[in-house]
Amino acid sequence: MITITDEAVDKIKEMLSAEETPNLFLRVGVKEGGCSGFSYGMGFDDEEHSSDQVLTINGLKVVVDSDSTKYLRGLEIDFKDAAMGGGFTIHNPNAIASCGCGQSFRTKEDAGKPNPEQC
Repeated sequence: MITITDEAVDKIKEMLSAEETPNLFLRVGVKEGGCSGFSYGMGFDDEEHSSDQVLTINGLKVVVDSDSTKYLRGLEIDFKDAAMGGGFTIHNPNAIASCGCGQSFRTKEDAGKPNPEQC
C-alpha cells in the first residue's frame, strides 16, 4: 500500500528516538482541505483506533486511518538531505493535480474541498 524509502525510514526512526513518549509510531493520513482539495498528514501518534490499518515497513510501524487508505494506495515517501535544506517528499500515483507547495492534491474520483487559504 505505502512505500517508504530506506532514507525516509532512517530519518523517521531517528526522529522517533528523540521523542520522550514511548510506543510512538508514524501516522499517515489525508484530510479535506488545502488548495487542491486534500492535504497530507504525517506525524507521530501513540493511539490506535479499531478501524486503522497497521503496516510494518522496514521495521517501522505505520498506521493509516481507514478513510485515507483509498487515497494513499501506491504512495511513496522519501527523504532527501541537501545542503540548502531537504526533507520528506511524497509521490502519490492517485493524484491528478497538486498545488505548488506539494502538500495538497486531488484525485480523478474525488476533488475534496479546496481551500486556497490553507496552502
